[in-house]
Amino acid sequence: MEISLDIMKDKVECLQAYDFQELERAIDERMGVNKALLLRVKLVQHQVTFDPVRNKMLYSAVVHFAVD
Repeated sequence: MEISLDIMKDKVECLQAYDFQELERAIDERMGVNKALLLRVKLVQHQVTFDPVRNKMLYSAVVHFAVD
């Protein structure tokens, strides 16, 4: 059995929620998890669109984490 200890340099996560505050909480939670991996937020892109099935706004974000 071989164990590889490569350093993760970049990571991209996609998140979505029907409430903007819930999306912010999800981003904060992922920031805490990735901080343990020594990754920091490099870029956040967000978008909002209307979901006709639920008749609600759907908020989404793509968060790019990278090594400082």
